[in-house]
Amino acid sequence: MAVNYEALLVVSFGGPEAPEDVMPFLENVVRGRNVPRERLLEVAEHYYAHGGRSPLNDQNRALIAALHSELTQHKLALPIYWGNRNWRPFLADTIRQMVKDGVRRALAFVTSAYSSYSGCRQYREDIERARAVAGPEAPVIDKLGQFYNRPGYIHAVTDRISSALAQLGTPLPSTEIIFTAHSIPLSMAAACRYEEQLWESIQLVMGRLPALPYSLAYQSRSGPPSQPWLEPDIGVRLQQVRAQGREAVVVAPIGFISDHMEVLHDLDSEARQQALQLGLRFVRAGTAGTHPQFVAMIREMIFEALQDGVTPCPPDCCLPQMAAASSRA
Repeated sequence: MAVNYEALLVVSFGGPEAPEDVMPFLENVVRGRNVPRERLLEVAEHYYAHGGRSPLNDQNRALIAALHSELTQHKLALPIYWGNRNWRPFLADTIRQMVKDGVRRALAFVTSAYSSYSGCRQYREDIERARAVAGPEAPVIDKLGQFYNRPGYIHAVTDRISSALAQLGTPLPSTEIIFTAHSIPLSMAAACRYEEQLWESIQLVMGRLPALPYSLAYQSRSGPPSQPWLEPDIGVRLQQVRAQGREAVVVAPIGFISDHMEVLHDLDSEARQQALQLGLRFVRAGTAGTHPQFVAMIREMIFEALQDGVTPCPPDCCLPQMAAASSRA
């Protein structure tokens, strides 16, 4: 049965856009958690090294522009709104604007492909809190599902890795593909399908690529050393790969859809430098970004929802057990 959705809301993490935004942004990210000030100052330096500006907001603007063009091309006049968890435009402000514009029911596309508390349920909670702030006239907002195994996403990731392999120009048997994703606490991983979904995505991608060695490593850990998180870390995996006689790596951040700060700092700076020190050639594959197949996938998800509605997540999905992990995108 057709559902009358009147708008699309793109929901993302947010990021600072000027040096003076960095510390207020990080304080928003860790609000309610016992994170030492010294840790915030350390992470702030990652942003200052890139001019105090996260690329994430600009990448969301580019994705929205590409999606607007895609929807227009397919004769779907659906206005697109954008709200973030941690920085402007904030979700509550965006939903207030939707109220002013008379939107009564909307779809939400969250820029996270996988199930976890911080990548799924927490965004649903963010939306509901923002709706409460906006008041009783706030639109009903239905979140679109995960897309980790949808063909458009897999196609985009595969294309990015193929381009990276072409940059190496080395004999393929000496190369390993290391897929990476944001690490999360083991307690959080136990309450969701995060690892399972990552491996499913990887298998689908590798089914389209040459038969190469591949592995999964994690990055961007931010919790206390006493708390167990998913491993191995990308740095550890690089050491293992070199010890196994590999000469080159393609690092593919399959857990992220855009080249934001964690990709720029943790991979393009730290991992690349470590690889060079180990004597490994290093190429980092791009993320899905605005790949045409990825944008078309989002449009397909919208059309499916307009035709059949959105199937909600199960009530027990992505429970907030030890939900201390958070991206610092």
